Amino acid sequence: MALEEKREKRPPVTPMMIEEEAALRNGSRGLPPGPWAEAAGPRPRTTERHIAVHKRLVLGFAVSILALLAVTMIAVLLSVRFEECGAAADGPPRAGGNGSLSGAARQPPGTGQPPGRPEEEKARGGEAAAAEEKQEEEEEEWQRRRELPPWARPRLPRHLRPLHYNLMLSAFMENFTFSGEVNVQLEVRNASRYIVLHAHRMHIEAVRVAEDKLAGGVRVARSFLYPQTQVFVVVLNRSLEVQRSYNLKIIYNALIENELLGFFRSSYVLHGERRFLGVTQFSPTHARKAFPCFDEPIYKATFKISIRHQATYLSLSNMPVETSVFEEDGWVTDHFSQTPLMSTYYLAWAVCNFTYRETVTKSGVVVRLYARPDAIRRGSGDYALNITRRLIEFYEDYFKVPYSLPKLDLLAVPKHPYAAMENWGLSVFVEQRILLDPSISSISYLLDVTMVIVHELCHQWFGDLVTPVWWEDVWLKEGFAHYFEFVGTDYLYPGWNMEKQRFLTDVLHEVMLLDGLASSHPVSQEVQQATDIDRVFDWIAYKKGAALIRMLANFMGHSVFQMGLQDYLTIHKYGNAARNDLWNTLSKALKRVGKSVNIQEVMDQWTLQMGYPVITILGNETTDNVIVISQARFVYDSDAKPKDPALGDNSYLWQIPLTIAVGNTSHISSEAIIWVSNKSEHHRIPALEEASWLLGNINQTGYFRVNYDIRNWRLLINQLTRNHVVISVSNRAGLIDDAFNLARAGYLPQNIPLEIIRYLSEEMDFLPWHAASRALYPLDKLLDRTENYNIFNEYILRQVASMYLKLGWPTNNLNKSLVQASYQHEELRREVIMLACSFGNKHCHQQAATLISDWISSNRNRIPLNVRDIVYCTGVSLMDEDVWEFIWMKFHSTTAVSEKKILLEALTCSDDRNLLNRLLNLSLNSEVVLDQDAIDVIIHVARNPHGRDLAWKFFREKWKILNARYGEALFMNSKLISGVTEFLNTEEELRELKNFIKSYEEGAAASFSRAVETVEANVRWQRLYKEELFQWLRKSLTH
Repeated sequence: MALEEKREKRPPVTPMMIEEEAALRNGSRGLPPGPWAEAAGPRPRTTERHIAVHKRLVLGFAVSILALLAVTMIAVLLSVRFEECGAAADGPPRAGGNGSLSGAARQPPGTGQPPGRPEEEKARGGEAAAAEEKQEEEEEEWQRRRELPPWARPRLPRHLRPLHYNLMLSAFMENFTFSGEVNVQLEVRNASRYIVLHAHRMHIEAVRVAEDKLAGGVRVARSFLYPQTQVFVVVLNRSLEVQRSYNLKIIYNALIENELLGFFRSSYVLHGERRFLGVTQFSPTHARKAFPCFDEPIYKATFKISIRHQATYLSLSNMPVETSVFEEDGWVTDHFSQTPLMSTYYLAWAVCNFTYRETVTKSGVVVRLYARPDAIRRGSGDYALNITRRLIEFYEDYFKVPYSLPKLDLLAVPKHPYAAMENWGLSVFVEQRILLDPSISSISYLLDVTMVIVHELCHQWFGDLVTPVWWEDVWLKEGFAHYFEFVGTDYLYPGWNMEKQRFLTDVLHEVMLLDGLASSHPVSQEVQQATDIDRVFDWIAYKKGAALIRMLANFMGHSVFQMGLQDYLTIHKYGNAARNDLWNTLSKALKRVGKSVNIQEVMDQWTLQMGYPVITILGNETTDNVIVISQARFVYDSDAKPKDPALGDNSYLWQIPLTIAVGNTSHISSEAIIWVSNKSEHHRIPALEEASWLLGNINQTGYFRVNYDIRNWRLLINQLTRNHVVISVSNRAGLIDDAFNLARAGYLPQNIPLEIIRYLSEEMDFLPWHAASRALYPLDKLLDRTENYNIFNEYILRQVASMYLKLGWPTNNLNKSLVQASYQHEELRREVIMLACSFGNKHCHQQAATLISDWISSNRNRIPLNVRDIVYCTGVSLMDEDVWEFIWMKFHSTTAVSEKKILLEALTCSDDRNLLNRLLNLSLNSEVVLDQDAIDVIIHVARNPHGRDLAWKFFREKWKILNARYGEALFMNSKLISGVTEFLNTEEELRELKNFIKSYEEGAAASFSRAVETVEANVRWQRLYKEELFQWLRKSLTH
């Protein structure tokens, strides 16, 4: 049994034990001397024979009077205590919760109440019932006024503004609880006797309200938690006065949760011992689980944090430690410097026993990377640390705004819901996305680590420094960070051409798959309540946001765009901004260089409408040099019901910056830009000769697809076959992606994309191969369970064979000096090997099996780094169960996070359904597979044709468990739902999906809606186009 499970078996901690422990810490040994101590002792009885009868009557009457007075006094005292402390909705304050931190803050939550006498319990019950009755009366009064009470509204009332938080925490890592005292300085904008702020899943011990700089407090009538909107309500006896400042003090406690949000715990094993740490994840709405706060982005304030913990741990937060106070009992309190103005969801802290390495930027920013001691010792964080220093310097120069804090800590944790979180000054990364061992990490892994770090560092400006006003514009930070992943990586590795090339396959092509669904949504979408917030964090916000920013940068000109961003950050630093603030600033930047474009008018069409257009360019047979350009919304399934029935596809219209060029067998003209703003337009194109072809969306800078008449497609295919280098690398990749997706949606015959990729045998650039591989993948999954799959398989192998032989296999001698020079060539070789092994090239299979066998027999892994994942997967799929067990053993024994990831994924490649079922069941054991990795296991099994139905069945059977674990975590549920369902393609599977959704209507509605549309489109394609494709393939293979 694991250590964490053993902890559950120990005797429960009682409030009495906690109070005794607190008393011992304070140096006391029992009740202090005084009247209460005397009252607790036994009293001698009076002898009755010395009392006369009439004296007994007088005495009885006196005792009655005294008793009545005593009861009255007790009632008054209880009333005063109730008014000042405010019983929370989950019960009255516990012993020790009298308003002083020394008692309440040291008591862990979740341990119940001390046993009381029946009359005390009855009194408490009466008070709670009276409070509940009072709350119901007030709610009825609001209903009569036809208004929601302030605590029942989806957004916080606007009558208060927090100015400063003073937060003192005590972390009890031995039983995973914490306690806190928060003092919030409030500014009153409108008079009200209600204070409403967020608090969730915590026990409130005490609450007080006082006017600043004046003696005495404001009487608290009552207070309660309102779980429906995750708020804590303080009802006062009088209204707070406008333009006055007040202090709100709340003492509370809560659990350090065993989950992935709020203040949660994680663990790792070092020298056979399991060690624990506590870390926070507050974005978007989980700061309220760690302290009562105004948990909306607009409520920026300053924060002063103190963390008390055992001296065997260290604590981290957004700012550096100012002072540390050590106690005799082995505890220490770290007091951190005050933060700048910031939103609650960027606040962060951690309690751990990690070690670190550090570096310093040119401007004096101290950068540290904290991780497990063994990882630091191995130097696994050195790469991340060094590029972080360089990237801070790059961003400071690009934005002309200095990094705002004195330090930046990078924290590598074993368990985290996301790749990383950009907390200001304390960015948290899951280990797989920041730790890198050069001796066993591939170029692909290095690229992943690099881009995650580039993304999070961009957030220190876009997000931390300038924060979106509300969640509807989350793309303002996520879109920019995603775009700068490619710009920043180009700074580190100029030869990789990330922004001009890799952006296309990894961002543009990927998000257009999602945004081509009728169930998509605008990049800026309305957010009314907390339950709506999670759904805005998806690839539309991240990747479409980035693609629109890239389009904007290209039609503005990069230097003008950069100047506009500098102005935007300077104007809005330490504050909030909305999309119109960005548009206005960029329009002004254009005006300064003599250009007049209304950025808001153009970009509102792209951000407030869902989807994207397909531009169709047709030659005009009646007039020379004139073409017809039309636009329409692109959708994969024309039968799919639109999300908004009132807005049909014909209602969509965009202002489109269409770049266009004319080419022939040896030359292509310079590009011209045409702004297309109508459904259909005629344009004259000079030098458009009989043998010339047209090419639209040069280098794919625009967020749209381009279709042509069949004649132009034939000319382009002929050009690629004869002399493909006339067309740019980016456009070659774009033609492949557009053709496959236009055919999948029914805009083009099914053979056109397959004819285009025939030229690949001569293609020596990585990007078109990568585009082809990614475009073939969904087609492969549509066909991999059909009777005639071998025909498709054979056609692809023919296109790959010559390049596979030409490139060969890599040797295992990659090192740092080779990474930059060989990136394009090594990634091309990797892509071709992956295609060859995936589609069954015999030599590729033999090579993989030989490398695996050599590893097993010699116990030395000589498999080249850049193809290890391909070899592992191929070996597991081809070889016997012993190989699976060997990989399983290596997964458990390795400590390198990059290796652990690809070993786990390789286990999903087996053809053995028993092994796949075994792996699925093991995936939910957190001791075996980390929580964030379990989703990847299920999805990879679903991608395996031998495991697709197993994963689909497992998903349905375990949905309640999966939804409970991942339901609140951004991306995770939608990623899981999409990954398990996206390649279902039979009528029966579609029925199963719809029936399942009917059974479990709660949660993830948007994700399930997309899933149904995707499967419906798959079924439709099978019905309409599958046979057409196979007929062409049969004919092609016989020639």
